[in-house]
Amino acid sequence: MIQESPLLTLELPGIPFFKRGKVRDVYDLGDKLLFVATDRISAFDVIMKNGIPAKGKVLNSISEFWFGFTEDIIANHVITSDMAGMIDLEPALEGYRDLLEGRSMLVKKAEPVPVECIVRGYISGSGWKDYTKSGKICGIDLPEGLKESDRLREPIFTPSTKAESGHDENISQEEMIEQVGGEVFQLLKEKSVSVYEKARDYAESRGIIIADTKLEFGRTQDGIILVDEVLTPDSSRFWPKDGYAPGRSQKSFDKQFVRDYLETLDWDKTPPGPELPEDIVRKTSEKYREAYRILTGRQLPL
Repeated sequence: MIQESPLLTLELPGIPFFKRGKVRDVYDLGDKLLFVATDRISAFDVIMKNGIPAKGKVLNSISEFWFGFTEDIIANHVITSDMAGMIDLEPALEGYRDLLEGRSMLVKKAEPVPVECIVRGYISGSGWKDYTKSGKICGIDLPEGLKESDRLREPIFTPSTKAESGHDENISQEEMIEQVGGEVFQLLKEKSVSVYEKARDYAESRGIIIADTKLEFGRTQDGIILVDEVLTPDSSRFWPKDGYAPGRSQKSFDKQFVRDYLETLDWDKTPPGPELPEDIVRKTSEKYREAYRILTGRQLPL
């Protein structure tokens, strides 16, 4: 039984506000940022009217887990997500302890690299739609005869634009090189695929297939680091390994469940987003919590 109401809006008087994303609110603390994951949920780049209880805590906690798991591949922006440690560094947060506990982290400032780095290990979603039309995904030739949800011989790197509002758009690797340069492209491609492969193998050993994921990077004076969120049910497709079968869409632990519901509505995928029914909200919250439990072996602390 879900005990808490979703946190949709956040007010932290005295803490300098920086920007609001679809899910995260960001505060500027001078030499660092405060990331707070709310319970808002977006689909098709539109924020829904109601949120998913504890979703922000899942996103924060699962990102914390993966940032630690992949730091041998690439450094990341996390300073601390421990509430006591955050208050030691920023005493002004003490008054908001109950609000921030479990859903926030202090991070290093970084200049965002203006592309989203998508790695696909299975053919699904927009990639499947592209393939059925052209036999390609983002200009990458794939073998004939693939079925929906098939595992690819090796992961493919398919970047997209990073839109502040509206829809992200897939771009070719050549277009990414034009935007960021060949050296940065090669680094981001290599690191993205390595992060995905390490996480995919671990998750599969726990009973979850990570079909694809979206990663973001930023520049600091020490080089390029992994930022934002990593390998969450918002940024990845998580499928239960038990019951996986190519040739159809898969059951999921991610927000594909919400997308599938929205596809049944007479809604043009433009704001405002519709209100989600209670059973969709409940089941989505359960799926997010279950993904966290399976991957980390821990129950989500509330």
